[in-house]
Amino acid sequence: LWNPRTTLFFAHPSASHPLVMPSSARLHAKGVVLGFQRSRCNQNPKTALIKIQGVNTKEATDFYLGKRLAFPYKAKTANSRGSKLRVIYGKVTKYHGNSGTVRAKFTPNLPSQAFGRPVKVLLFPSRV
Repeated sequence: LWNPRTTLFFAHPSASHPLVMPSSARLHAKGVVLGFQRSRCNQNPKTALIKIQGVNTKEATDFYLGKRLAFPYKAKTANSRGSKLRVIYGKVTKYHGNSGTVRAKFTPNLPSQAFGRPVKVLLFPSRV
């Protein structure tokens, strides 16, 4: 399983201090699109549910409130620069339940093909 204590820091043999930041630190957290916010009969496509890796409690989601999300996908046609890569951006709005899931709003709304696909949780803007 993913453990932030072992993946963010590692011991370098030539370092004077045992915990050294790696030279290529990741500037985003990983997440997965679970689906839309829903009830038994209706679903709300303007609000997506996101599970962030390593976040398992309601209290741990507080750090991610207001953070930006990026859902990259490949389009069939290239844009004016010749790239087929496109991104839908969103924002974490609220926690959802007690197990570390968050609600997010994307503009435009996520397609249903995004369910189960990865998103990047960008670590800005900071509220610290």
